[in-house]
Amino acid sequence: MSSQLRSLARSSIVHVLFAFLAMGGWALFANRHHAMPRLLIAGLVQGALSAALTLCLKSTIEALSLRFRGVLRLWMPPLLACLGSTTILVAVHAATGTPEILRTIAVPLLVSTSYAVLYNYSISRGELEQ
Repeated sequence: MSSQLRSLARSSIVHVLFAFLAMGGWALFANRHHAMPRLLIAGLVQGALSAALTLCLKSTIEALSLRFRGVLRLWMPPLLACLGSTTILVAVHAATGTPEILRTIAVPLLVSTSYAVLYNYSISRGELEQ
């Protein structure tokens, strides 16, 4: 991998933009059977939420993993991150009138929770192996 490509892959801006476009696009698809203003709002809201959650998720997992030891360290940080993300997504989509809330948040929540589990495992592995 070239140094430019590696640098691009590590860029927070690239990750945030990708989250905005991918998950905002998913929200457009999930709400495609609804009228235009609601469809567009759902996509913009989910894109913005995914961008913000992507920016915060890594540091949240790192901070939470320091608060637990043993087996709790393995599953509590991703669980708390998932519950927090779910609460934020449902509350904001309900407040903005997203028609298909569950369909809209299903994929972004699956992706962010998977990332949280894998990242938490990678940083907790050292303590668990000792």
